[in-house]
Amino acid sequence: MPLPNLKELMQKAKDMQSQMQKAQKAIASILVVGEAGGGLIKIHMNGVHQTLRVEIAPELLKEDPDMLEDLIASACNDAAQKIEKTTQARVQEITKNIQLPEDILSKIEE
Repeated sequence: MPLPNLKELMQKAKDMQSQMQKAQKAIASILVVGEAGGGLIKIHMNGVHQTLRVEIAPELLKEDPDMLEDLIASACNDAAQKIEKTTQARVQEITKNIQLPEDILSKIEE
């Protein structure tokens, strides 16, 4: 079986690297808001899971601290799940046009 064109493979690798860098920037710029308690707690998070802002409805500050802690944790988890879903969709969108030669794919699968 003939070897693939090395120049072509190198160009595809460069293209792939460029697309992945774009994907990383796009993912980092994702902003989501996780919510709990019907929107009484809101967590603003970016695509690299950094919490940017926490909003707590004033009436919750008078409530049981355990409930408040649970709602904050739930809102954080909601934000993280939204980031994962958005990240997967963006990566699929960006990488859908990346095509490797069939002979390379078969070698990867071996």
